[in-house]
Amino acid sequence: MKIQVRLKPHFRKIRIIAQGFVMKKYLFLFLLPLSLFAHLNIAVSYPYIGALTKAIGGDHIETVVLAKGNWDPHFIVPRPSLIAKVRNADALIMNGGQLEIGWLPPLLNRAGNPKAMPNAASFLNLSHHVELINKPSVVDRKEGDIHPDGNPHFHLDPQNILVLADVIKKFLISIDGEHKAVYEKNYAEFLGMWQKKLGMWQEKMAGKKGLKVIQFHDNLAYFNKAYGLENIGTIEPLPGIPPSSKHTLEIIELIKKENPCCILHDVYHATKTAEFISEKTGIKIVLMPHDIEALEEIEDLSDLFEYLTGAIQ
Repeated sequence: MKIQVRLKPHFRKIRIIAQGFVMKKYLFLFLLPLSLFAHLNIAVSYPYIGALTKAIGGDHIETVVLAKGNWDPHFIVPRPSLIAKVRNADALIMNGGQLEIGWLPPLLNRAGNPKAMPNAASFLNLSHHVELINKPSVVDRKEGDIHPDGNPHFHLDPQNILVLADVIKKFLISIDGEHKAVYEKNYAEFLGMWQKKLGMWQEKMAGKKGLKVIQFHDNLAYFNKAYGLENIGTIEPLPGIPPSSKHTLEIIELIKKENPCCILHDVYHATKTAEFISEKTGIKIVLMPHDIEALEEIEDLSDLFEYLTGAIQ
């Protein structure tokens, strides 16, 4: 048996009004300016850049990080998934200093996105806005995998983070002036927070000035300079060149003579040679992450420098 329910006229009127309200609601949403919903989709080469960009951009941007924090930043495979990310980007921010020279140019070429090309207003090379150290006087491949522009790991000086934050703020304003006030506000909040952190880290490192250290690769040059640590040698005989037996023995003799506090080792090279040196000299190995997520506990920029400034005992 089929039962039919007839609505009384006043109930039918209520239903029609309700339906009209819903239709008007969706029509209103459809007619709103797209800028209220749109996000700038910004591709960045490394996690620290993504964190800085998000801190300044807030809800008005989405960051797409191309490299993972525990990868060797010099050698990234330009996978198809990365090509798609660059192709869909509204802007691109890179570290520069030729750190990405082996992987980002082919990625940009394959993506074919004019917004992500170096000559675009929506492209930012951070290395153009900081002073690079350790610039070689002679560029010769016999000297290893050197960076002609200077050491590109400038973000590991926490003072440079403030410089980079200001550069990114100005960049976001240049491509999205409509939200200038938001970017200015977010930058001011970040500035206040970071300046407090700088004082804390300076206090933690004050007693370590003058300590001698060994590194695997000189990726901590800016950190060492910021806090007065003296790098007396690297396990790599030349940048990018694997350690030889001869050089390893030379480093062992150097350690016995100079008595450095420790070997500061990155997370992406094998520690086998460092462990051998440690066994022969008694020197300890300290893992030093270079970026966010390089170690599991490094979740943001504050974590990175909190770890680095607390690792050397």
